[in-house]
Amino acid sequence: MVQCSITTTLINGGIAGLIGVTCVFPIDLAKTRLQNQQNGSRMYTSMSDCLIKTIRSDGYFGMYRGAAVNLTLVTPEKAIKLAANDFFRHHLSKDGQKLTLFKEMLAGCGAGTCQVIITTPMEMLKIQLQDAGRIAAQRKLMPQVAGGPAVEKSPTAMQLTRDLLKSKGIAGLYKGLGATLLRDVPFSIIYFPLFANLNNLGRRGDEGTAPFYVSFVSGCIAGSTAAVAVNPVDVIKTRLQSLTRGTHEDTYSGVTDCIRKILRHEGPTAFLKGAYCRALVIAPLFGIAQVVYFLGVGEFLLGLLPKRQN
Repeated sequence: MVQCSITTTLINGGIAGLIGVTCVFPIDLAKTRLQNQQNGSRMYTSMSDCLIKTIRSDGYFGMYRGAAVNLTLVTPEKAIKLAANDFFRHHLSKDGQKLTLFKEMLAGCGAGTCQVIITTPMEMLKIQLQDAGRIAAQRKLMPQVAGGPAVEKSPTAMQLTRDLLKSKGIAGLYKGLGATLLRDVPFSIIYFPLFANLNNLGRRGDEGTAPFYVSFVSGCIAGSTAAVAVNPVDVIKTRLQSLTRGTHEDTYSGVTDCIRKILRHEGPTAFLKGAYCRALVIAPLFGIAQVVYFLGVGEFLLGLLPKRQN
């Protein structure tokens, strides 16, 4: 990857996040709903079934429930993740020498740890908004399973934030922090070294850079591989961060309790729920991110700013 200034890196990461989320958000919504449904309360049989039923019940824009939260917070989240990885890689390298695999993994670990500052509250709010349609549909079509009357109006992100801060303080927005760390740190440890090595295979000569399409494909392969590898933890995180459930759906007190109940009631295959959707979400998201880096969008935008006179 081309070395950029911290400002350029932040701009590139933010733009990549905005473009990627807009493209793949409906698939991410399907992933959340598939991961949250439990045995006895299954509303959807597959990703396509989930999206079709969502469009029928909520219209086209129903697939973008929670998108505003993601579009608002994905810019700092992706910026922190990508900038932190660049920062750690720079400081771990000696005189510009190639990093060892261990140091590449260490840089990825640092990036994953830094990003949870934004990722945890973003995911917390996004999951409530994404899953609201599933709960509403259950209460309407399966009242014996969901329990309670149908709710006509879904809460907004601001309402959820106010309620969480009022009832639980800032800790309410950081519910599932441990599970988020368990997902994002291994993801970054896998993704960044794998991308760097795949991208190096397409470099033009020893000093050249890889073409943009190589960066895109490398980002897609590395992203989807890392996404599937950490999907079991993503299932746990999604379940822990979901506040609203049907009457007969399990609640969880922590990571170990969640693992135990999923294994007991749904079996080990439940940890693979949404893996296909997650791979489809992450692959283009990180492929786009690497292309934005390659094209130097951040440098271009900075170049449009008026130069300050001395």
